[in-house]
Amino acid sequence: MSNLQALEAAVEQLDSGERAQFRAWFERFDAADWDQQLEQDVETGALDWLAEEAMADLAAGRCRER
Repeated sequence: MSNLQALEAAVEQLDSGERAQFRAWFERFDAADWDQQLEQDVETGALDWLAEEAMADLAAGRCRER
């Protein structure tokens, strides 16, 4: 049995309250993982193209206020 299969089996055994607690924990865990990845991408410059594209759009007059 793989780790994923074991986790799925364990989650299936949780009652509704425990599943709610697990969901809340997993949302925090997943958000922290996403934040860490975003910080790494910023540090390595992986997202620089987005800022460059936005600045080019602004300079070309393709932006507007809402």
